[in-house]
Amino acid sequence: MSEVPERGKPETIVIMSSIVNGETLVNGDALPADEKSPEAHRDNRARLTSLLTTTRRRFLEQCATAAAGVWLAPALARASSAPGLHFPSQPRERIAIASYPFREFIAGEDSKAAKPMDLKDFAAHVIEKFQINKIEPWTGHFPSTDPKYLEQFRAAVEKARAAVVNIAVDGEHSPYALDRAEREQAIAFSKKWVNNAVAIGSAGIRTNLPAAKDAKPHLDRTAESLTRVVEHASAKNIVVSLENDNPVSEDPFFLVSLVERVNSPWLHTLPDFGNTLAAKDPDYAYRGIDEMFRHAYCIAHVKSSETNGRGVTVRVDMGKTFGLMQQRGYKGYCSMEWDDAGDPYKGTAELIRQTVQYLS
Repeated sequence: MSEVPERGKPETIVIMSSIVNGETLVNGDALPADEKSPEAHRDNRARLTSLLTTTRRRFLEQCATAAAGVWLAPALARASSAPGLHFPSQPRERIAIASYPFREFIAGEDSKAAKPMDLKDFAAHVIEKFQINKIEPWTGHFPSTDPKYLEQFRAAVEKARAAVVNIAVDGEHSPYALDRAEREQAIAFSKKWVNNAVAIGSAGIRTNLPAAKDAKPHLDRTAESLTRVVEHASAKNIVVSLENDNPVSEDPFFLVSLVERVNSPWLHTLPDFGNTLAAKDPDYAYRGIDEMFRHAYCIAHVKSSETNGRGVTVRVDMGKTFGLMQQRGYKGYCSMEWDDAGDPYKGTAELIRQTVQYLS
């Protein structure tokens, strides 16, 4: 079974000394007989004082490190200056399974199954089918976001010994609309899912940037909206990612400009292998993906093909794309997002095989 990423527990060091029946005890253990003389007793007191001093120094050093967001996981490093996620190095342990490709089988408006699966059971299902214990749920699959359901969802994931590495968040309101009220709705929606990520134990969200009806993509307005979302997310220790999905409002070069403009360690890109390739020429698409990996941190979407709105199926050069990933030093998770015709179970299994191959 793959290692489950843990949102860190700091080491606790407790040293207790006491005198019971004339004997000095350290952490409940009596000192050896040859250390009970008056001279040895004084030496032991000196050693204990030194140990306590060293332990205190170590503790303070760890606290300072945690404050910098280096070794503590985000749930514990409150108001950290940067996220401190730990990513596994083994290829298979870096893989997550997105729920989006399985929308016909999961309860929701796209479901076609006679007995659709509840999203809270997806983690256990993924372990059974693929022997992968990390998932990326899509907001369209959550039947409810009330605290009771989110608690049940988290409990089911933990029972399965699985983990949520990201939430794919899709809203309807544009963060760059001319209408300020719409921008406020977009901001509020993203903040809500930041809170939901905390509730279910996810380290991050991918928030989308829907196209506006009254304006073309606008760098300043989008950056202003995202800055407010990211400020909220950083206080909750949640990473926000932007995916090259919609070719109008989520062009890879526009997203890179946004990340650079906001300039926060809590805002990153989410490179999708196929989305831009389905909308643009290959040279543009691969240059865009390369730039996306320059700012990627915790999540990327792996797919080998995609059929665009014109019915044209494009094939991803997997070797080239994984090569770009490795050249940019990306160490985060690879979420399998089969997004083409055919059986998503077979497609996902093949994506897992190729991902392990290229990451090995």
